Amino acid sequence: MLVILFIELKKIKMNKIPKYYIGKTYKIEARKVVEDFQADNFNLGTAISYLLRAGKKEKNPMQQDIKKAIAHLEFELERIKNNDKI
Repeated sequence: MLVILFIELKKIKMNKIPKYYIGKTYKIEARKVVEDFQADNFNLGTAISYLLRAGKKEKNPMQQDIKKAIAHLEFELERIKNNDKI
């Protein structure tokens, strides 16, 4: 019974994923792509997510997402620079 409830809750959750998070051809979530390639790096993964979704969210211009991606890339460069000093 609990397993069935869990499966139903997962279906409900999946149906609530905004379209701008899902790829057009293969229907893969942006986070799944990031998880596959950059699961160990938050800043790079977040930048990739912003770029994959850039301009797809209503009332959210592409430039805004690109700027957010650039910010996370800059955060990562700063993190690398600081780690090299240690």
